[in-house]
Amino acid sequence: MLQKFNSKNKDLLVYVNGELIHRNQPHVSAFDSTVQGGDAVWEGLRLYPEGIFCFQAHYNRMYESAKACGFDEIPDFEEVKNAVKETVEANGMTTDTHIRLTLSRGIKVTSGMDPRLNQNGPVLIVLAEWKPLVYDNENGIKVITSAIRRNNPAFLDSKIHHANLLNNILAKIQANYAQVDAAIMLDKNGFVAELNDTNLFMVKNHVLLTPYADACLHGITRGLVIELAKNRRIPIVERNLSVTEFYSADEVFASGTMGELTPIYEIDGRKIENKSKSNVRQLISEDFKQTIPGMCEQL
Repeated sequence: MLQKFNSKNKDLLVYVNGELIHRNQPHVSAFDSTVQGGDAVWEGLRLYPEGIFCFQAHYNRMYESAKACGFDEIPDFEEVKNAVKETVEANGMTTDTHIRLTLSRGIKVTSGMDPRLNQNGPVLIVLAEWKPLVYDNENGIKVITSAIRRNNPAFLDSKIHHANLLNNILAKIQANYAQVDAAIMLDKNGFVAELNDTNLFMVKNHVLLTPYADACLHGITRGLVIELAKNRRIPIVERNLSVTEFYSADEVFASGTMGELTPIYEIDGRKIENKSKSNVRQLISEDFKQTIPGMCEQL
């Protein structure tokens, strides 16, 4: 599914380290670490009428990622919250908004890989756009298995929510050439990790299963799905899962902040027959929507 340009976004104001800049004006330095080497961490937020969904949890993950990367002077939650508030208010946004937070290591005194060249602290960027959910949650999506493996702690720990996304992008390119919506990425041992952009679940015989979060991000929505399943007394199992098991699943769905819970109806040309009479995804999706207001942080 190719997202389309929304004319409401043509005059967006982007927040860059305390300044609001029109989207068409230059606002990222050629010496910024994001440009120099993808040396940044990021979060994707969603604005509902009640506020930012799981804002504190997203901030905590960004902070921990920045700390793991050795960033200096990481902005605190209130600073980030105020930056987001200033941005959405300047753009007149109250709901249906995607917010991309990027925290770069900062601007270098000269180009180079050495983080000691960053001597002025991180750069915070807030990009807010009018945007619907990224996937069709009514009709679902179809996916393929990518040849590109997902990072794991043996290489580049996926628990760091970093801006080095080229392996995910290469997987998405494969999906584009195959004319499907997304790509399943496997771990180094050949087990399913996640989609190129969201976490994965499957249902078999009324049991909800999801891959270990070794080679995938501990998704915030993923964690909420697990919690909601437990509240409904739906058995939930985390274990190694092969793509073969997904082929014959009763249900398959993806989870993420920007897509909520998305059904998957085809994997590598195999139809997912959605034979689960209990319709686990639908039940959890209904519970998820009911929890959204209470999980939002007001600005």
